[in-house]
Amino acid sequence: MKPALPPRVRLLAVDIDGTLLRSDKTVSPRTRAAIDSARAAGVRVVLVTGRRYPSARPVAEELGGDVPLVLHNGALVVLGGRVVRCRPLPAEAAGRAILLGREAGVEGVLHCGARGEGRLLVAASSRPAGLVAYYLERARPHVVVVEDLLAALEGEEPIQVMFGGTREEMDVLLPPLAAGLGGSARIERTVYPATGVVLLDVLEPTVGKAEAVAFLQVIWGIAPEETLAIGDNWNDHEMLSRAGRGFVMGNADPDLQQLGLPILPTNDEDGVAVALERYVFGANEKRG
Repeated sequence: MKPALPPRVRLLAVDIDGTLLRSDKTVSPRTRAAIDSARAAGVRVVLVTGRRYPSARPVAEELGGDVPLVLHNGALVVLGGRVVRCRPLPAEAAGRAILLGREAGVEGVLHCGARGEGRLLVAASSRPAGLVAYYLERARPHVVVVEDLLAALEGEEPIQVMFGGTREEMDVLLPPLAAGLGGSARIERTVYPATGVVLLDVLEPTVGKAEAVAFLQVIWGIAPEETLAIGDNWNDHEMLSRAGRGFVMGNADPDLQQLGLPILPTNDEDGVAVALERYVFGANEKRG
């Protein structure tokens, strides 16, 4: 008896930063060609990211065509340039997160806009540094400086509260933040090993990349076994674990690489292209 062939890959769920993009924030020609070939063969491609819509949309447009987007780690889903699902962070949980951050000496950044506006509210007294300062500088057209984040919550549509700092600072903040929020919110952790920076995103409790991909699988009639997912960070882990094939990038946090997922080459070594060439084209062609 011939061994059973793996299911045909019908969906590619791929993270953006540290995965699809190289360190210089570009898509390599090899990766672009592999994605083009996959789409031409009928594989649906969705970008699954912690980014906001204004930040992720140019990447999708560079790939060409209508590329669906899962944003804010799953809080927003965009199809055909339109937000088809939003799971906002309740204002009470957002306010509690802001207070807990302040108690630990960290001021949060409030992400707002249920229709993908991508507004970033920052307190006037905040003195962001490092990656957070770089992040806000790149997002300058969408940054709104307010006197107080708690007061600014009124009339807003919060999507998430973001905290950022050194790994040591965020390791101190995470336990009281998680304890203080309990089941009222979900906290996603993103680690940048090369710089020692960590981001903590406070989200509506049911939000997650894996859950958002499952939402799209239902819409498109695609089974988890027919899904290939690729990512490089802790906010990708659940998505990678639930996919029929889940791969972690070679540039990921070493602790994440120890969890048993297959490891690809790094983002600067065309890891996404390698996965598609080995596990999509070959497997799909064998099935005829």
